[in-house]
Amino acid sequence: MADYLIKGGTVVDGTLAPAYAADVRVENERIVEIGKDLAARPGEEVFDATGCYVTPGFIESHTHYDSTMWWQPDLDPLPGYGATTIVMGNCGFSPAPLSDDKASQMEMIKIFSFFEDIPLEPFVQHLPFDWRKWSEYKKSMVEKVKLPLNYTTYAGHIAIRIAVMGPEAWDRVSTAEERAKMAELLDDAMRAGALGLSTNLLDHDGENRPIPTLVADDAEFEALFEVLQRYPSATFQCIIDVALMRDNGDQQVERISKLLKGRGIRVQFTGAAPTSEYQTYRVDQMKELVARLRSEGLDVWPGYAHVPLTAQVSIYRSLLFAQSNDYVWHEAVLAEGDAAKEAVLRDPDWRARARESWDTKIYPQSPMAQPHALLLTKVGSENGMGGPFGITLKDYADELGVHASDAAAEWLLRNGVNSAIRMAPMAMNDSAVVDQVIDPQSLGNLNDCGAHLQMLCGSGENVIFLTKYVRDQKLISLEQAIHTMTGKIAEHFYLDDIGAIKPGKRADIVVFDINEIEQRDMEKVYDVEDGKGGMMWRYTRPAAPMRLTMVNGVPIFRDGAYTGAKPGEYLEARNEDAPTALAAE
Repeated sequence: MADYLIKGGTVVDGTLAPAYAADVRVENERIVEIGKDLAARPGEEVFDATGCYVTPGFIESHTHYDSTMWWQPDLDPLPGYGATTIVMGNCGFSPAPLSDDKASQMEMIKIFSFFEDIPLEPFVQHLPFDWRKWSEYKKSMVEKVKLPLNYTTYAGHIAIRIAVMGPEAWDRVSTAEERAKMAELLDDAMRAGALGLSTNLLDHDGENRPIPTLVADDAEFEALFEVLQRYPSATFQCIIDVALMRDNGDQQVERISKLLKGRGIRVQFTGAAPTSEYQTYRVDQMKELVARLRSEGLDVWPGYAHVPLTAQVSIYRSLLFAQSNDYVWHEAVLAEGDAAKEAVLRDPDWRARARESWDTKIYPQSPMAQPHALLLTKVGSENGMGGPFGITLKDYADELGVHASDAAAEWLLRNGVNSAIRMAPMAMNDSAVVDQVIDPQSLGNLNDCGAHLQMLCGSGENVIFLTKYVRDQKLISLEQAIHTMTGKIAEHFYLDDIGAIKPGKRADIVVFDINEIEQRDMEKVYDVEDGKGGMMWRYTRPAAPMRLTMVNGVPIFRDGAYTGAKPGEYLEARNEDAPTALAAE
């Protein structure tokens, strides 16, 4: 491991302090000195940061690399976007704990695979599943997965529920005995270094069944909260539905908050800060709700998006139709193989039901309700020849004189059933984003990178804070943007070792010229094993690029390319005063 002197840059330290000119010295894994005109020492490599900002590494606060990291350990394209830490186990999904029962194991795998659009075959082939408890999962992960970024994770409520209840987790509330087992599994995870617990009150599956955590009753949540409150640095994440599907997020927040009162548990309500323009009618109500809960003593952090909702409309592998209440088009997703998908799209009876679904069933904010915003592009075409390209689905439907659903079917048949129609980004409520950046207790830089491989590429969305909100529109300061991607996220998760350019901190550092970086457009790469001897595609994007991304004192991106280094380590939250075991043990 080399020592480095990052020289001539402007430090933005992640604490909201004003930017200042300084050099930064790195020895081993740590920042050891910050000052002006530091002299290089023998054996020290000097990195020229003239004209650049030097900041803490960016923390990706909401990812789903839990499975994909086992077969894509380079985490492409995160190093080129300055990311140095990923947070996993979100939305209630984690690969552990795991039941001994094979049917229950497959239930966990299938639910994770479906909701995160992660291919089932690589999931089964690449994860060793040599664990039952979460602590055993962490041991296996640390020993067998080497990553360029640091990583940390929640324990997922869905996995805990299925490990205890098996397939019945979908259908009923838990018994007192089952709740006690769930509490033991969560305590094992907390003692082993999990961030806390994540749950999901949003999703329904492809058969419109509420996800297992939506079946959990108050007694189950209370049993789990009793575990969390024994760990002062525990965090709880709750995914809610505000203007996404059933739009009952305010009721969900009220319910969970009543159960949390007096427990001292930090809670992240992901979705409690609506930022898309179409959600504007909910902004004031949710602000007032959060303010009231804080006044009542709850440590509430809304999780928010700073990028517009977008998607690729595809029948290759997607939960988009099911999540839009379109279970007719979802039949095409479920059809296995190209020939079967083509048969569905050509079937006259299916076509009639599909038109009726688009007219009467889909949610108004879904992509299919906005054919004027669905773009037919060559990059989305499987064969690159079918066309037409450069027009919207509505234009194509008008040209053919047919319903938009029929036009989508025709375009997919002409271009290949593995093609995708791109949804234009929805308009953002930029003032709502700025409000959340300014709020000292909000969680930003959320995306789903590592999941939805054929639907979106969340990686690289971090730089939009720096480009759109700072450089181009000047809606926030650079110090605010860096803080919301670094120090504030580290504070939320009690990760005291990262998030700031300070002596003694881990040397997770990014150097960039703000005039060079952009969020590059998505590209297809065929590098995901399909489990059948072939390769399937995912979306990625070229690097921003950063001049330097360093993790634990090791460059993982420099000179325009990923270095191949994998110095990442598992990060544990501050856990002083944590118990050694459940009292019952």
